[in-house]
Formats: sequence, structure tokens, C-alpha cells
Amino acid sequence: MIFISFNPVSNNKLYIQIYNQILSEIQSGAFQIGDKLPAERELCEQFGVSRVPVRQALSALELNGFIYSRQGEGVYVKEFQREAENPQSTLLTESTSPEDIVEARMNIEPLIVRFAALRATEEDIKDLRATIDKMEEETNAGIYVPETDEALHNGIAKASHNDLFISIMAAISNAMKQQEMWKFIRDRTVTRPDYREVNFNEHKLLISAIEKHDEEEAVRIMNFHMGNLYDRYWKG
Repeated sequence: MIFISFNPVSNNKLYIQIYNQILSEIQSGAFQIGDKLPAERELCEQFGVSRVPVRQALSALELNGFIYSRQGEGVYVKEFQREAENPQSTLLTESTSPEDIVEARMNIEPLIVRFAALRATEEDIKDLRATIDKMEEETNAGIYVPETDEALHNGIAKASHNDLFISIMAAISNAMKQQEMWKFIRDRTVTRPDYREVNFNEHKLLISAIEKHDEEEAVRIMNFHMGNLYDRYWKG
């Protein structure tokens, strides 16, 4: 076991600070190829943070090719290109962070769905039904299609009949497409069979509440869905 002391971090974008400290130790040679990084719990104690930003940082390091994980064993340093030769490593700081995306969605989407439940027309509901039927077919076929998920949430925004809400959801959708770490974590979590089924059922309940014009139920389900989204991405 290699003993290296990391500095506690503070303020926002914690995972970027953690990422940079661990990467610095890897690039300096303090961690050699094949070395095992400290356990997640130890990293949390050294950085003075919860598990979430540590997992975000480790996911970013894995995405950028500096480490790899072995199920049930830990995380190890892998052979990598130097940062100047690895343009993908700049993706970490060039786009909206996954934290920003989750925070925005958790606070904005319950508000959007309230107005969707109040204002949805028969045409809106027809479109939402068509999308949820498509998602059901995909789930039964054992696949997760991000574009269908995106279409459903954008359809809910459209049903709110608020142009600003529609624009906000379009911006969030665009951020999710551009953020490589978001896609990396999504492909390792939400696409799992157990999550696919749960994800579909939550969306089905959402559309049912909108169809009934039950805004309180729609908000409750969306809050539940967003809470589960956070858990799937950072606690799974």
C-alpha cells in the first residue's frame, strides 16, 4: 500500500479539485502503473468530503484513461498518455459538470411538470403516450435509449406551454450530450437492467399523473424520480 497524504478540499466543484490532486500524484510518479489507489473511504477522509465527489473524480480519471477499476478489488493506475498528448482530459473542465446537470434537473423539472399537468392538451398527452409506449418497447427489448428519455422530458416541458421552460430543458439536454463524464456514468449505471425497468416505471407514472391533470402527484413523482436519478449516478 502506498501512503500519500492529500489536502482537504473546499468550495464548489469538489470533484475537480480531487481529480487534479490525484492526477498530480499519478503524473509525478508517486503512483506507478499498476499501483492501487487508496480505498474510497480513505480518500473521503483525506479530502474531507462525502463519497459523491470522490466517485465523480474517480469516474473522470477512468474516463480520461488514467485509472481502471476491478470489481470488488479497487482502483488501479493504468498506462496513459501524458496530458499534453491526451486532449480528452480537457473535457473535464470544458463543459458543464454532472453536478450542475443534476442540481438543475432536481430543482427545475418538478416545477416544469407541475405546469405540464395543469396545461397539457389532448395533443400533448397523445405525444407523451407515444413516447412512453416507445420507451416501454425498448425496455421490454432490454435496451435503454437516451434519446427516448430526452424526448419524454422535453415533451413534458412542451406540455407546460412555457417557452422559457422549453428552452431551459433544451439547454439541459444539450449539456448532457456534451458532458462526456455524464454519458460515461450513465452508460455504467442507468443502462443496467435493474435500473432500466425502474426508470421506465417512474416515467410511466409521470405521464399518468399528467394525463389526469394531477399536478401534486406529478410533482411528487418527479421529485422521487430526480432523487433516484441522483442516487443512480452517484451512490450506485
